Amino acid sequence: MHIHILGICGTFMGGIALIARSAGHVVTGCDANVYPPMSTQLEAQGIGLVEGYGTDQVNLEPDLFVIGNAISRGNPLLEEILERGLPYVSGPQWLGDTLLRDKWVLAVSGTHGKTTTTSMLAWILEHAGLAPGFLVGGVPKNFGVSARLTDSRFFVIEADEYDTAFCDKRSKFLHYRPRTLIINNIEFDHADIFPDLAAIETQFHHLVRTMPRNACVVAHAGDAASERVLARGLWSQREYFDSPDAWALGSETAPGVVPVSYAGRGEGELRLDMPGRHNQLNAIAALAAARHAGVAPEQSLRALAGFEGVKRRMELLGCPGGISVYDDFAHHPTAIAATLAALRARAGAARILAVFEPRSNTMKLGTMKAQLAQALADADLAFCYGEGLSWDATEVLAPLGARAQVSLDIGELIARVRAAARTGDHVLIMSNGGFGGLHARLLAALA
Repeated sequence: MHIHILGICGTFMGGIALIARSAGHVVTGCDANVYPPMSTQLEAQGIGLVEGYGTDQVNLEPDLFVIGNAISRGNPLLEEILERGLPYVSGPQWLGDTLLRDKWVLAVSGTHGKTTTTSMLAWILEHAGLAPGFLVGGVPKNFGVSARLTDSRFFVIEADEYDTAFCDKRSKFLHYRPRTLIINNIEFDHADIFPDLAAIETQFHHLVRTMPRNACVVAHAGDAASERVLARGLWSQREYFDSPDAWALGSETAPGVVPVSYAGRGEGELRLDMPGRHNQLNAIAALAAARHAGVAPEQSLRALAGFEGVKRRMELLGCPGGISVYDDFAHHPTAIAATLAALRARAGAARILAVFEPRSNTMKLGTMKAQLAQALADADLAFCYGEGLSWDATEVLAPLGARAQVSLDIGELIARVRAAARTGDHVLIMSNGGFGGLHARLLAALA
């Protein structure tokens, strides 16, 4: 079958493309904004990319168009598909109906930590010899690709609560029918499609309702929203993490080394080459989910000791002029605060320069703007790209005083960071997009 994917360079749809090609399909696709790492992955796999959404792409005559959720009514190619009555389906539905139906699906959901936890879980199962298929919203360094299909009965997937497509406003994860589900946390996000936190909780409730009795929900014990979801109905098994009565972490005995216990009984030590308590919690969530799939905790701990992390998650890009430059996907205030706290633990008294782009729809709408200044508390200097916002970034960041600067031009932003940075500093770039090519330009400027 020949499938043509609209919005192919998004992390999820790019993963769909890789999996479909592995399943033997002919795959082509198109997108308006092409940037690494997804574009290079697709090109390396020989998947043909078309720039833009020209209507002439219907002349490729694919058997099926697969539509990404970034594609809206008014898109010229989508309108042509609808006018001609050509066959189409959303990415999550195609994946769920075509490839996941006979799999033991391990899904990782929640507002924060999905990509890292999904990558950890896939690596644990790989290390245990189970050779899982997976689809991750990033590139796990242990694998080098964001998605793959195998003959294994296990498939690990990052389960997003965002809506499925223009034609299906349910959350993506409702198509996956998981047997093991991690709920890391639930906060308000995606203000462009959800009116409030209660609406998001309802989608999670619908997900839990699809799970069989022998399935397992692995939930963060301290998360109030997750508790409200499960209180509305749970027909499956439940396992908690971050609880003294279930999976818990002790205090670090050395940098990156922390005891793990279950119901007060020692299970070994977690050795993780990733900073931050949030990543340690991601790890024990993955460990608990892997145990449901038959992997012993001691095996999981051995695997996690060799976990190399994920691209764009506190990824060290280089050290020009003795200045450490990191790339991170953080964009929600909670994630920004956690990422900065993790870097502060690593950097000690050294200066941290936060360079960030409020790019997500939630941030552009200003829904979380009141939390932004506090989220940046661990940064010595903060440089914000304020173009395209519906709110005044200078006013919002005023509580930081002279520590914060706002630029409406990326070139000016780079110049300001270059002027402020000095040897020994840590520069943390945070954006959930390409940031106008800032990463490479800033490295060159600092060099």
